[in-house]
Amino acid sequence: MSTPNDWKELLGKAYSISTEDIEREVKQEKEVANKAKMKLRVAIDKKNRSGKTVTIVTGFDGDEQCANSLAKIIKTKLGTGGSVKDCEIVLQGDLRDKVLPILVNDGYSSSKKI
Repeated sequence: MSTPNDWKELLGKAYSISTEDIEREVKQEKEVANKAKMKLRVAIDKKNRSGKTVTIVTGFDGDEQCANSLAKIIKTKLGTGGSVKDCEIVLQGDLRDKVLPILVNDGYSSSKKI
């Protein structure tokens, strides 16, 4: 009786990885490296917003799709509304102190701007 992890069963078998899998892994490695290099800035803004306060995350160098996925993570964790425009994440309310730990835990380098 053999176990599924029996190394003798693996003898003579060949495994291949498609080029799509390799490209996907390289892209993921680049994203992790880029996260550490990006210096995101978190600021609040009231101008041209009818006196309402918004939190703006700027300095994002990735594409719009990556910014949308990061915004979705932040909005879900904080339970707030927001949008992405020109790779700037705009969140409703003054959330600077709550956004910074989320960015740091996700691998980004960030600073608070007053």
